[in-house]
Amino acid sequence: MANIRSAIKRNRQNEKRRLRNRVFRGEARTFVSQAREAISAGNVEEAREAAQRAVSALDKAAEKGVLHKNNASRRKGKIMAQLAALEAGKN
Repeated sequence: MANIRSAIKRNRQNEKRRLRNRVFRGEARTFVSQAREAISAGNVEEAREAAQRAVSALDKAAEKGVLHKNNASRRKGKIMAQLAALEAGKN
């Protein structure tokens, strides 16, 4: 445990931020996994909606600084590529 006042304050701030960031990180992770499941199930409409929710959650997490913007962009691109492959296969 920290003895210096500034370190104690820093620990309090880090804990508050960790709890706040957890919400956005968990939400993004949930929606991304739902999108992957929908894409693997093969339902195009459901997959499209799930991918849109995942993209929105990743954007929000990147905006808040929970995820790095390049990390969010890479994950969005991967989901959209899988969705495009699904749509191309259905046509």
